[in-house]
Amino acid sequence: MALTFARLKLRVLRNGFRGRPGKVILFVVGLLAALFYGVLAALFFLIPFVSNAPDWAAVIPAFAGTVLVLGWILLPLVWFGVDETLEPGRFALLPLPRPTLLRGLLIAALLGVPAFGTLLATSGLAIGAGMAGGPLPALVAAVGVVLGLLLCVVVSRAVTSGFSRALRARRTRDLAAVVLAVLAASLGPIQFLLTSGAQQVGTERLAAFADVLGWTPLAAPYVVGLDAVHGDWAAVAGRLAVTVGTVLLLMWWWSSSLESAMVGTSGGGEVRVRAATGAPVARFFGRARLPRTPYGAMVQRELRYWVRDVRRRASLITFAVIGVFLPVVTNLGPSTDGNVVAQGVHGGSMVLVGALAGLGIANQFGYDGTAYAMHVVVGVPGRVELRARAVAYSWYIVPLLLALALLNAVLRGDLLLLPAMVGTLFAAYGTGLACATHASVWAAYALPENQNPFAINTGTGVAKSLLAMAAWFAGMVLAVPVLLLVLLGGSVGAALALPVGLAYAAGAIWLGVLTAGDILDHRQPELLAAITPRT
Repeated sequence: MALTFARLKLRVLRNGFRGRPGKVILFVVGLLAALFYGVLAALFFLIPFVSNAPDWAAVIPAFAGTVLVLGWILLPLVWFGVDETLEPGRFALLPLPRPTLLRGLLIAALLGVPAFGTLLATSGLAIGAGMAGGPLPALVAAVGVVLGLLLCVVVSRAVTSGFSRALRARRTRDLAAVVLAVLAASLGPIQFLLTSGAQQVGTERLAAFADVLGWTPLAAPYVVGLDAVHGDWAAVAGRLAVTVGTVLLLMWWWSSSLESAMVGTSGGGEVRVRAATGAPVARFFGRARLPRTPYGAMVQRELRYWVRDVRRRASLITFAVIGVFLPVVTNLGPSTDGNVVAQGVHGGSMVLVGALAGLGIANQFGYDGTAYAMHVVVGVPGRVELRARAVAYSWYIVPLLLALALLNAVLRGDLLLLPAMVGTLFAAYGTGLACATHASVWAAYALPENQNPFAINTGTGVAKSLLAMAAWFAGMVLAVPVLLLVLLGGSVGAALALPVGLAYAAGAIWLGVLTAGDILDHRQPELLAAITPRT
């Protein structure tokens, strides 16, 4: 029966690829990425067996294994729906014994790119143990690698089943999407902080901490090979026992929560409905002091969407994290007085972040999907549409940009730099927003109607997102004149940076909305077709 589940998954995957070249391309790219990074990780896992530093030999398997297992635990909670090829709910009406279903789902879960990449990465432990200690340590390490893979897959499925009802709730999905955005944007800062922290702590303390991790299920299967090479067979037996016991407990939890995962409801609890009072137009605008015109209605609509749409919130949070990290890293260096190169680096970070802020609307129509058909039917003028969207987006982005400029000026220890930073930042934001507005009209693509805020529907979306990257680069290039004014203008340039930058941004946005709005008037049907999801 387990082989039947394996064949079923492969058949479902094959049928899903038919007539969808974009999915085939993405699958091949994912497979090649897993192969590439798996080989790199395998070489990394060889270091403990060929290195002459015993402290690092104990640290690498424990910490790397812990990160690997934690990734398998946390990702299903924040990026659910990654692999629902054989989702348990599909078997709710079939009279299958629970042990049979459990074994089948486990085999099916092992047939995937994540499991393949994990096995390839950790295979370096078995190879290294064989090189350092011979066949027997290699066999022990191979057993640990297999048990580690089972641990990763089982804990992932157990967590998904155990929290299946919560993951179906709308609020939980929104919270998970926000957490995913924070995690994705924080990879660089986390790596920077961990590297700095490891250099300050020292290898001796890390080795002591790694020894503790080695007796937990997070790292136990990945350090048994090193114990076998050193001849510590008691530790090998103990760590394998910890791993096997954990896998059995997780299997029991998965089995007990499988039924709720199959028949659980999709509700997130009781919903309180407040009675509506007042005229519809007054309720729509609320307390917002906006004109009761199509332009005002568009601004109010976009203001609400940027708060309520989980994908848009994820975009704002991602920019906030990246926008803080990049300039802070470049501005924590030495003083830039009289150093034109260093000043160029710091100013360039402002240009990069400012243009990146404008990129948030590069696929603004893709967020609407088929709802944009109402705008086409009503005949909203393109200039009004784009101006309202730019104003609503800037309502949330401009305070973030001001906070970033103030933070960087404080970190530099010179608030006199604030006007120049604000001018450069807003000039780049204006040019980036103008270029992104054109990209949203010419290169819009459909977003999948699921809970993953970072998913892309087809290979077309990937190609068009590259055009958005080109718009980002163009926005940075167009902001160079203001940056040169700051770098080469001396005290006069620093004084003029703020007014010139703001005027430059306003002019760029006005020109971008003007030209892109005229294009939008002639491309509304094509744009609607591009953002309509293919079913």
